[in-house]
Amino acid sequence: MTISGGHALVRSLAAHGVDRVFGIPGTHNLEIYSWLGTYGITQTAPRHEQGAGYAADAYARVTGRPGVVVTTAGPGVLNAATAAAQAYSDSVPMLLVSPGMPARRPATAAGRLHETKDQSGALGAIVEWSHRATTVAEVETAAARAFGFLSGRDRPRPVHLEIPIDVLAECAELGPVPPRHRPVPAAPAPPGRIEAAARALRSGTVTIVAGGGARGAAAEVAELAGLLGAPVVTTANGKGVLSERHPLSLGVGLHLPAVRDRLAACDHVVAVGTELAEPDFWCTPPELPDVVRIDLDPGHGGRHLLVGDAALTLRALNERLRPPGRRAPDPGLPLLRRARDAQAGEQGRRWLDALAAVRAALAPDAIITSDSAMACYYGALPNLPIEPGGRYLHPSGYGTLGYALPAAVGAKVAAPGRQVVALSGDGGLQFAIAELATAADLGLPLPVVVFDNGGYGEIRAEMLARGDVPLGVDQRTPDLPAIAAAYGCAGTVAPGPDALGAALRRALHRPRPTVIVVPEEKA
Repeated sequence: MTISGGHALVRSLAAHGVDRVFGIPGTHNLEIYSWLGTYGITQTAPRHEQGAGYAADAYARVTGRPGVVVTTAGPGVLNAATAAAQAYSDSVPMLLVSPGMPARRPATAAGRLHETKDQSGALGAIVEWSHRATTVAEVETAAARAFGFLSGRDRPRPVHLEIPIDVLAECAELGPVPPRHRPVPAAPAPPGRIEAAARALRSGTVTIVAGGGARGAAAEVAELAGLLGAPVVTTANGKGVLSERHPLSLGVGLHLPAVRDRLAACDHVVAVGTELAEPDFWCTPPELPDVVRIDLDPGHGGRHLLVGDAALTLRALNERLRPPGRRAPDPGLPLLRRARDAQAGEQGRRWLDALAAVRAALAPDAIITSDSAMACYYGALPNLPIEPGGRYLHPSGYGTLGYALPAAVGAKVAAPGRQVVALSGDGGLQFAIAELATAADLGLPLPVVVFDNGGYGEIRAEMLARGDVPLGVDQRTPDLPAIAAAYGCAGTVAPGPDALGAALRRALHRPRPTVIVVPEEKA
């Protein structure tokens, strides 16, 4: 069969189960786009490639399958680089595909359209693996290798595949599509290490920290907590692994003094699928006691490092801990929970009533996307309860702005039968406001709740704390409902919790997006 490089790529995507890509067509990638329909692959076109990356990120988080982004060369793929960096930080599987400069011409700069000095190298500094395929046959082998990175035993992270524009157009005789890459079967940590960790955990006080890598082990985390009578605190990416109404749950709280004091004072910390990094604590990570770390990444420390699948490793650990039976819950837990809730409530008091209205309007399995906004990290992360059936998608480690709206598009495309709501600030929304047009074109019933504090409230507060005169942070918010209407969406202002709840319920049944502005006073 004689096929082009673009055809070879698309049939490889289809062979690996890809049925949707996010991206914008351009002069150099038309040979890719021309074959998508032949293989039943749907294309979602955002208004900016960064939005494509955030949408693919959320699609991957919701489905558990890689999100695929197809851009053009140069500015297209570099526009998506921030989203790829966010996916790397949060361990999200994403495939970024871009054309590159011709393989059959001199590599010296010639001023070609979209020419980049070292495009694959630039992406390689951001993602887990970047490769430039220089023949049609290599396109399929490189694609298979890319999916090997995305579905192997190692920590999931984004990868990039560059195909030169002349290779996309060239034809070569290829055999049947190569077999689909089969994921390496998940495996637990070695039995000896699990036994040693179990011996350590049979005595002393324990605190469990669940990160995004614990998402597929919710039942096992809950059982471990019950066996040890131990509280569970989560990172932003682990939010909802254990019901935040569970008596042993401390929710998202590593940044709170009461939780940090508990971690420092207990005998053992069990860390499941988390780096225990600076963005988790919002400060330099504290010195911790004996750490039992369950992770796919062997590069992390911990006295007891259990490298393996979280669910299988926890299952084996729980089996060893069942005899002599469950411990009574830590008697200090009620006091700890009250202190934690008081501190979280104090930090987020400005938003508690609004967040209660949001929670009351949503189904238990709703998906909430959030931005790097004060209402999200001070308010919703520690104070908006999430059940294991729901999801809260937040740009944690890299801390990008503009995530919530395009991520909500990706989440709704991934799960059309579930409610999806975006929470943003007025500053962050304007990084990606054009994606309202994408959501409107798709006819998505998507509420976008915007907490408007007139600029960049967090940075304003930091400047004031330094004794500086605020500079560049106070901005006039445009008429967001009018902008929403111009994009074909609905828009309204909700001056209080009751109005917000009513607007949300209407928006969830409206066949187009709705921007709901919640006015705030400046901090």
